[in-house]
Amino acid sequence: MCWICDHPEATRQDYLDLLREKTFKRGWTVHYVEHDRRPFGYTIGLSEAGLPELLITGLSPLMTCKLLNTVAGYLVDQTEPAPGDTITLPDEWFAEFVEISEPTAHLGFAVELCGRDIRALQIVWYDQHGHSPWCSEFNRGGPRQPVLGVRGPRETA
Repeated sequence: MCWICDHPEATRQDYLDLLREKTFKRGWTVHYVEHDRRPFGYTIGLSEAGLPELLITGLSPLMTCKLLNTVAGYLVDQTEPAPGDTITLPDEWFAEFVEISEPTAHLGFAVELCGRDIRALQIVWYDQHGHSPWCSEFNRGGPRQPVLGVRGPRETA
């Protein structure tokens, strides 16, 4: 269950204060949105370092937090990826970055804490067979993955 559901006596402001505190300590935090068919999670706070926020869809809370924290650490320590760039994730997952067309529609708490001018990249994961969500063979029988932007240019050999 989410923090707000687990703390029915708390207010929205209490949760915003908690997010602010976590962001201050680490530089970012992760917020997970539970949904039966389309769960997603996103970072809050990377914007304060001039970086895009990150979002990932279709995964469990644990996997979402693991991947977002890993990639956020990479952004802070290494470099900012461009739309179309790819990355190998923990456990040999492969993913591609997609610029989110309208971050304010999906990253509500990030907008509240960091402002409406945030940028965001979606980490679009490939399935265990290496299929992307743009492929008709993607994750047959498994969870679907909504993509919230237009696929960027990719390098060709």
